[in-house]
Amino acid sequence: MNPYVLTILLSSLGLGTVLTFASSHWLLAWMGLEINTLAIIPIMAQQHHPRAIEATTKYFLTQATAAAMILFASTTNAWLMGEWEIHQLSHPLATTTVMLALALKLGLAPVHFWLPEVLQGLELTTGLILSTWQKLAPFALMIQVAPTINSSLLVAIGLLSTLVGGWGGLNQTQLRKILAYSSIAHLGWMVLILQFAPSLTLLSLSLYIIMTSSAFLTLKTNNALTINTLATSWTKSPTLAALAALVLLSLGGLPPLSGFMPKWLILQELTKQGLPMSATLAAMTALLSLYFYLRLCYALTLTIYPNTLTAAAPWRLNFTMITLPLSIITILALGLLPLTPAVTAMLAL
Repeated sequence: MNPYVLTILLSSLGLGTVLTFASSHWLLAWMGLEINTLAIIPIMAQQHHPRAIEATTKYFLTQATAAAMILFASTTNAWLMGEWEIHQLSHPLATTTVMLALALKLGLAPVHFWLPEVLQGLELTTGLILSTWQKLAPFALMIQVAPTINSSLLVAIGLLSTLVGGWGGLNQTQLRKILAYSSIAHLGWMVLILQFAPSLTLLSLSLYIIMTSSAFLTLKTNNALTINTLATSWTKSPTLAALAALVLLSLGGLPPLSGFMPKWLILQELTKQGLPMSATLAAMTALLSLYFYLRLCYALTLTIYPNTLTAAAPWRLNFTMITLPLSIITILALGLLPLTPAVTAMLAL
């Protein structure tokens, strides 16, 4: 793609998200979401591959549907209650419709079906943008409207997303689909705690972005798209393969890695709020996710690639890309757990 065109598209992508962040009026927030969607569509379709075009079409249709639902809900609220402000969303019909529209935008269960299919059709860099940056604007809106939404609905969507995210990734062999189901499960944890402790949701979102970025960039460096090709990673770069396994375990939420911190604090907060059953169910569904992360770790570090192929397996990496961002976010994805007391002190302020 032409560098000038790419610069304009990435600038528009940033502009749309910042516009939604800064807006207090529903029309301005909707406009930001639309700019965001229209900017990423050419980036998704730049490969000119049938799978990429199919993924782009599915993404456009789902995002357009969600944007139309948001516009309908805000118009309904303005008609019935006379308010266009995001914080003044008060009618039950409008709040429920907005919640479902934002769930569709983010890929939360039960409206998650588009996310694995879309992510599977994209290259890893575009998939990284879709899994991280594109979640920010809808989450900003969701945090603002969360106090007016029925808490039972939020807990139900959160638990269903953690269950679907763990269950759906069990029998996958494509790494992009596994990361899509991982995204659904992590978003479920964030929604689960959204109404009780929004600061924990932001902490969880920040760590999710760090860990997912590390996972995507590691796969891009190794040029791995399936579990079978992941098995060649140890031959190419043993250090990167070992760190990638630790990043995957961090995504699964194992101590003493960074991914344990948000899960620990969320379970603690749910118990404080008198929801021990929800906390237990969330912890049980985390085991499902942990299983497929362990599958990837096994393929990455404990299997030797078969030498029965006619072509020799590539054994050296071509280090043409910048590895500094990967190094920094991998360190963050692995070593932030000791900062938990400082984080909890900041959240208590």
